[in-house]
Formats: sequence, structure tokens, C-alpha cells
Amino acid sequence: MTMMTLHRKKLRSSRRTTAKSDFFDGLPDDLVVFILCKLSSSASSPSDLINILITCKRLNRLGLHSVVLSKAGPKAFAIRAKNWSDSAHRFLKQCVSAGNIEACYTLGMIRFYCLQNRGSGASLMAKAAMRSHTPALYSLAVVQFNGSGGSKKEKDLRAGVALCARAASLGHVDALRELGHCLQDGYGVKQNVTEGRRLLVQSNARELASVLRSATWRSHHYQHLYSCLTGLVSCPLLSDFGCNVPAPELHPANRFLKEWFGSGRAISGQGMRLCSHVGCGRPETRPHEFRRCSVCGTVNYCSRGCQALDWKLRHKVKCKPIERWLGVDGELGGLVEGGDGENVAVG
Repeated sequence: MTMMTLHRKKLRSSRRTTAKSDFFDGLPDDLVVFILCKLSSSASSPSDLINILITCKRLNRLGLHSVVLSKAGPKAFAIRAKNWSDSAHRFLKQCVSAGNIEACYTLGMIRFYCLQNRGSGASLMAKAAMRSHTPALYSLAVVQFNGSGGSKKEKDLRAGVALCARAASLGHVDALRELGHCLQDGYGVKQNVTEGRRLLVQSNARELASVLRSATWRSHHYQHLYSCLTGLVSCPLLSDFGCNVPAPELHPANRFLKEWFGSGRAISGQGMRLCSHVGCGRPETRPHEFRRCSVCGTVNYCSRGCQALDWKLRHKVKCKPIERWLGVDGELGGLVEGGDGENVAVG
């Protein structure tokens, strides 16, 4: 009797174990794919997705489903430059084939600037831009402003302004700032100082709104902001006007560029420089492509927007005039030039 009871208990236990082990296998593929789509879109790093793929054969198969890859978020492609490999390249290409626009943009930036495959990189960025991907639109605008990947004659300022306008209309703050500076300076568009100033105020207001929504914004920052708004503290409000708001989080593509060229990898050709804005990472594709600060001559920028942001973040306290040559009256007779003969004003 005792042996029979023990046998029944073992049988029930084995059935429960079998039921538990078969529960996942019993889930339909459509449901698993739906769950994996949610996980890939909210991934905070590539490892979140990789850990799923190495769990079991079924998750590996379904995790590489085109629907799952098409939904992966930008942080799923935040590959570190030191970890770049053929397998990472293949994974990004798989995501591009699945129709993921973030993968199109990230791989496009890597190919255009790091791997120096200009045609393929520009094509991938254009593919993302055609689907209203705002960072891709803005990056293509920077390419057009500088004639990146070609000669000085290939600059197309009007195309750059049009791309900036499209990205700005979709809410891209840097593009809105760039468009404001273009209107103020008459760069690629008929000069309209009033409208340019309005767009700069609008871009800074959007920047402020994004900062206020950020979880990193602490209570004492709110108090400082209140003091600025009420006039208790004598300081301007927003970034283009001097307020020290936190720098926005880097896009994974920009961080990859910074790490790639910051790790000692040489930029092809002599005399090539990186954009001096710490959040950019773009390199020159030909000598003297970027414009240089017209006061100190020690920094250079891929865009007026990068110059404005870097001025706020650090260059404002470091910029000092350098006398390159003196006029006959003993005063400063010229300023450092760059950007194929163009200057960048400061402030």
C-alpha cells in the first residue's frame, strides 16, 4: 500500500514537471512573436535582444523573425565601436532587410563616415528619410550643407535648408535650430532675421520641454528655472541664450562615431578634423570641409547648430581671439577661415 501511494505521487509529480516544461512549447508562434516585438522595441541595449536569442533554439528562430527585427528600437542598435564586427554588421543588415528605419539610419551613418562607403551610406540614410525619420533628414541636410563625400562644388545649400525644414516640421529640435540660424544668416535661403530668431526661440522652448520631461531633472533645477523665469536670477533662459540645461542624450549612431574616431582610428587623408561639438562625432570627408570658429580658430563645426550647442556647453569659456595678422593701424586685420573659406561666427 505504501509503495503504491509513493508510485502515484511520483507519477503526479512527473506529470506536473512535464506540463511545466511543455507550457512554453505549447504557446503559438504568433503570441511569442508579439511578445518579442514588445521586448525588442523597448530594449535598452543590444544585450537585451541578444540574451533572448541565446536562450533556446525556438527563441533564436522567432527572435530573428522579420516582424521582430522591424520593431527593434534605436537602443537595440547601440553597438559600441570596440565591439564592431562582421556579425554586428550582418545583424544590422538583417534589420535593414526587415524594414527597420532605425537600423537603416544607424548603418547608413556607420557606412558613410566610418567605413567610407559613401554611396551605400547615403542611400540607407535616404531610405530612412523617405519614411520621415527625423535624424536621417537632418544628417542628410548636414551632408548637403558641407558637400560631404564629394567636392566643395557639390554643396547644395538649398537642399540642406529644405531637408532641415522637413525635419523641423516633424519636431527635430536640432533641425529647427539649424533652420533658424540659416534664416538669421541668409545661408541657403533669403535672410529673415525676425523669422530666424522666432525659430531659435521655438527650438529652445522645445529643448526646455524635453528637459522638463526628463527623469534626470532634479528639484533644485526646477527652483533655478523658476528663479530665471521670475527674474530672481539674472541669467538668460535657454541654451542658445546661455542657460545651462543638460545636454541631450546622444543618438546611438553619434555615439558610435565618437567612439570609432576617438579610439585612435585615423580619418583617411591628412588634415581631416572631427566636429568639435562633443555630441556630434562627424568627421570631415575632405580637408577643410568644416567651418572654423572665426574668433579663436581652434575649433570647427559641421553645422551652425553644432556650433551653437558647443558654445553653450563649453566653448564660451574657452574662446579667445588669436591675432593671425595685424592691419597697418595695429588692429586685428583678419580672422581664421575654414570650411572651404567660410567663417563661423560665435555667440
